[in-house]
Amino acid sequence: MTRKHHGDRGQTSLFDGARLSKTDARIAALGAVDEFNSAIGVAMSSCPAGDHLDRLAWIQTRLFTLGSDLANPGGRARGDRITAGDTATLDMWLDGYRVDLPPLQHFILPGGTPAAASVNLARTVCRRAEREVFRLASEAQVSPDVPVFLNRLSDVLFELARALNHEAGVPENVWLGPRDRPGG
Repeated sequence: MTRKHHGDRGQTSLFDGARLSKTDARIAALGAVDEFNSAIGVAMSSCPAGDHLDRLAWIQTRLFTLGSDLANPGGRARGDRITAGDTATLDMWLDGYRVDLPPLQHFILPGGTPAAASVNLARTVCRRAEREVFRLASEAQVSPDVPVFLNRLSDVLFELARALNHEAGVPENVWLGPRDRPGG
């Protein structure tokens, strides 16, 4: 005999037991954050040991906290949350990357080392998660720290990918617009 599951009917539960359609904006945001966290896991699998890997591990735990916060809109038994302090950590990392890397002169095409390419892919998934969270925030309560954290995190991942390539001696693959190309 096959056992029926509530998810088979297009619904899922939040932390507080509330049932929502799998097409609900909150579930879309949760799914995008979950996918983003998985993309960070993929990036970690090709990242060399050291500060960058430690930072990705920190990001992964904070994303789990962020997802938990989104899944608990009523705040019952609320634990750890994303805070302005988490965003301040990202700002500190961002400043460090920008001091250590050559200034941007052109748009950069994603790629380079497997680690940098994976981080760039995670960055794009982060941007989608950010859009889903903003969409949710337009219709429901979301901690104001969450979208700010995601926005800053995508900037950090962009610079982290640049740093991984720079440290590996892989030149940035710059995009040359029509005016920048020879003869343009």
